[in-house]
Amino acid sequence: MLFRPLNTIKRKSNRANRFHFIYYCLLAFFCKNASSEITIAVVGKTKNDSFYEQSFKGCLAFAKDHKNVRCIYDGPQDYQDIRSQTIIVNALVKKGADGLLISTTDSNFLVNGALKSIHANKLPVITFDSDLLPQHKQYRLAYVGTNNFNFGKALGHYIKQFGQSELNSICLQSGHPTTPNLNERIAGVRYALAEKAVDRLSGQNGWIEYTRCPLYSLGKRSEALQQLEGILNMKESPIFLAVAGFAQFSPQYVERIMPFKKRIDSGEVVIVSADTERVQLVALKQGLSIANIGQKPFEMGRLGAELLYNYITKKQKPAKSHYYLDYHYCTQKNVEDCTVNY
Repeated sequence: MLFRPLNTIKRKSNRANRFHFIYYCLLAFFCKNASSEITIAVVGKTKNDSFYEQSFKGCLAFAKDHKNVRCIYDGPQDYQDIRSQTIIVNALVKKGADGLLISTTDSNFLVNGALKSIHANKLPVITFDSDLLPQHKQYRLAYVGTNNFNFGKALGHYIKQFGQSELNSICLQSGHPTTPNLNERIAGVRYALAEKAVDRLSGQNGWIEYTRCPLYSLGKRSEALQQLEGILNMKESPIFLAVAGFAQFSPQYVERIMPFKKRIDSGEVVIVSADTERVQLVALKQGLSIANIGQKPFEMGRLGAELLYNYITKKQKPAKSHYYLDYHYCTQKNVEDCTVNY
């Protein structure tokens, strides 16, 4: 019978003990993350916006089933301010956020001002609603939201039915001129109407963009409403298409647009807008919009929180780079049941 030297047995035993020690330490680390409080920060382009508030409610719905998750909500207060958004993101990191769910206003500014350092410190980021530019994708784990180019095409295809002449004028309204998702939507609208990629509609298939447009509101509700009124006060108003809620998010929208109702009813004025927030559907029901094409902000927040939670607790990376959600059409005929707002 052969006997191994005692010191050899001890060395193997020590290696085994060290292995088990490391294994249980790692296990304890992950278990601690899974049981201790996890803070997920939802950052919109603007804070006082029911769209982003719905995304926050989606995060809260996820947290309801995961008692250790805490959702916090922030963003620039009144309009799409690229500097404020970056400052807020950095402040949330300093306050101890474990993961960030961000709707991008300006990809370059956000990445250079915040996300590069966040990425270096291995803090997870999911974008929603508005993704980073393609060259910045390494600074987020995934994107959750609408395929914005296709969404723009859906808006454009819907508008086609209102073409009445050989040359139809359209005015597009957007928010901040550098915002990725809004620019993708504008590109999609143009593609749908021109049936090819163009920098601007200039007569292709009978569609031309009004000289002063696109109008950029920076997400300021009062300015967006004034821009819309300026278009409606024209003797021959171009078709008005907003690629997000903007003017319709204003609590004064119904009062200020009501004087134009007869022109809307007659088809002389056409107003179509993205998004289907409750305040927008109130206006649609009163005939102050022709149609609204809406997204799923609640699910953006819920799914985004789930992806962040899985990464934080299990280091499980999202299976996909993009999680695209569908959209829906609300008209005056189906306004009562076309969507659910939370």
